[in-house]
Amino acid sequence: MRIQRRRTTRETDVALALTHPGGGTCRLDLPCGFLAHMLELLAFHGRFDLEVQARGDVQVDAHHLTEDLGIVLGEALGELARSEPRERYGWCLLPMDGSLARVALDLSGRGGLSWEGTFPVPSCGDFDLELVPEFLTALAREGRITLHAALLAADNGHHAAEAVFKGLGRALRQALTPSEGPVSSKDVTP
Repeated sequence: MRIQRRRTTRETDVALALTHPGGGTCRLDLPCGFLAHMLELLAFHGRFDLEVQARGDVQVDAHHLTEDLGIVLGEALGELARSEPRERYGWCLLPMDGSLARVALDLSGRGGLSWEGTFPVPSCGDFDLELVPEFLTALAREGRITLHAALLAADNGHHAAEAVFKGLGRALRQALTPSEGPVSSKDVTP
């Protein structure tokens, strides 16, 4: 299934296409190398293909671009989650050298992020690591995903962010697996 989304504001212009199932390949054109790297890891571990063309006011900082990418990716994931019965739950405990992330999610139809942990440095290159939970918040809200993410250990900022994005991809891969039976004891589709 291929899902396309576009968001255009005064600060950003983001076009995204997500194909699931996929091989984890990406075609990304955005002015933030670190964020592109995180999206590549997310798609690879989630086993979906991702195409992104994005521009934003990165001369200010990457906040608007990061948040709007979370919004459009969340919308696409939400549509995918509701396209057919899915396993719904996914989780991962992911080590990345001296960093360890725990990610658990529910394609519940009720979006929200619960975040724990701090990065050991404020940024990787020119990317502010405080934007990682901002991205996750937008993704969870727009995808209507109950998302819990925690940094249990962080040896450096790059490894810690990688652990979160890889863990999110693997948790999504589990949750998006087609289900052969009911996904809710309440007999309700999320």
